[in-house]
Amino acid sequence: MMADIANGSAPETPLREFWGYFSENRGAVLGLAVIVLVTLLAVFADFVAPHPPNVQYRDAFLQPPFWQEGGTLTYPLGTDAVGRDMLSRIIHGARYSLMIGAIVVTLSLAAGITLGLLAAFFRGFVETGIMRAMDIMLALPSLLLAIVVVAILGPSLVNAMFAIAIVYVPHYVRLARASAIAESSKDYVTASRVAGAGLIRLMVITVLPNCAAPLIVQATLGFSNAILDAAALGFLGLGAQPPTPEWGTLLAEAREFVLRAWWVVTFPGIAILVTVLAFNLMGDGLRDALDPKLKR
Repeated sequence: MMADIANGSAPETPLREFWGYFSENRGAVLGLAVIVLVTLLAVFADFVAPHPPNVQYRDAFLQPPFWQEGGTLTYPLGTDAVGRDMLSRIIHGARYSLMIGAIVVTLSLAAGITLGLLAAFFRGFVETGIMRAMDIMLALPSLLLAIVVVAILGPSLVNAMFAIAIVYVPHYVRLARASAIAESSKDYVTASRVAGAGLIRLMVITVLPNCAAPLIVQATLGFSNAILDAAALGFLGLGAQPPTPEWGTLLAEAREFVLRAWWVVTFPGIAILVTVLAFNLMGDGLRDALDPKLKR
């Protein structure tokens, strides 16, 4: 900082330092740009989409994209089997996919942090009970566990989000517990304990902020996995129900038209691929920028 002042430049702030490391990863910056674009499309879908997502145009069944013979710019990416505009449904589907990712990550992260901190600070019976329950959940295939939960609760978008959140809790529990145990042995935690800080203050105010970096990275990667699992449940008919324009539901509705109308399957699949890849790239950039061991 003294060197910055001597040179007449502004001191480096934590945010500028973080952006400096993050921007070195071009893939992460590209992923962030794609996520911002998809978010803007989701927020302003009512204004950006050329047509309402569920309106059926009876004179345009399985219309091809505009660059193919028989296509038109009125429906740039073509229409589905009942005449609904594919571009409009994909744009509105971004709203559902981002909502699914946000809700799933929020629920699973909150539950995982709570259980992880309890396991780290209450060693013994409490820790053993929590971690063995998490081990049992991790021993089951994640998609199969989500299918079982949805089958019990009933197929719907809300139940699918709840099921996926349950599946992801063990990952956050294990990460939060390991990070909290590592931080608990450090001098600043001992000083806070000696100064009379209560258990809740130690857990939430002292230790948790210093465990945030790996949890943020895991949450970013979990966002993309939540979108994938929600699309898988929608494809199986256990997630969002028609005519909801969720990307997995779009794929499920288009299964029987794969051979004669490739666009009804390809474009929702590309939307899922690009969005998930963008979150994974951004997660890699966050990991590099937040982990001091990876900083050059």
